[in-house]
Amino acid sequence: MSKVHLIDHPLVQHKLTLMRKKEASTNSFRRLLNELAMLMTYEVTRDVPTQEVEVETPLEKTTARMIDGKKLVFVSILRAGTGILDGMLSVVPGARVGHIGLYRDPKTLTAVEYYFKMPQEMHERDVVVVDPMLATGNSAIAAVERLKELRPKSIKFVCLLTCPEGLAAMQAAHPDVPIYTAAIDRELDEHGYIRPGLGDAGDRIFGTK
Repeated sequence: MSKVHLIDHPLVQHKLTLMRKKEASTNSFRRLLNELAMLMTYEVTRDVPTQEVEVETPLEKTTARMIDGKKLVFVSILRAGTGILDGMLSVVPGARVGHIGLYRDPKTLTAVEYYFKMPQEMHERDVVVVDPMLATGNSAIAAVERLKELRPKSIKFVCLLTCPEGLAAMQAAHPDVPIYTAAIDRELDEHGYIRPGLGDAGDRIFGTK
């Protein structure tokens, strides 16, 4: 069973509540998502390995710890994952970036892949997959399945919102992948939307409908 990390920090919850409001403009929604992603990165990277490096302070030479950002890959599930990606990159600018293009077939709700581009030597890298919503779980499951073919060192999945159905599906398909989320909402409706949720994250990030 995948471990679920609920990031309930007051700042994360505050910003998520502001994003849920239907009157939030595209501009403020995007800005809040950026800030929220930065805050969530703090938790998601808690166990990232560090290495000792030599630095010279104004007073003397010493050794101190740094992460190797290049070994970290943020993988965005297009298109809505881009909103989280931007915030994470502002905290870990050295990270590599991968993209998976998936769309949901409106009839079957299954994920169809149309784009896949990853950095090289994935077997040396730790992967963080990002998508604002874990709803049916179909896109996340398909993305992680595809990534596992490249045998990365580790995979984590990060979303803003999920629901019991999405968690159950993801845990059944990928019990080894930890899930980080800011909220577990009540349910999935018959159209595949999380309730109470915040609407369609992609539409709200990009101002499309």
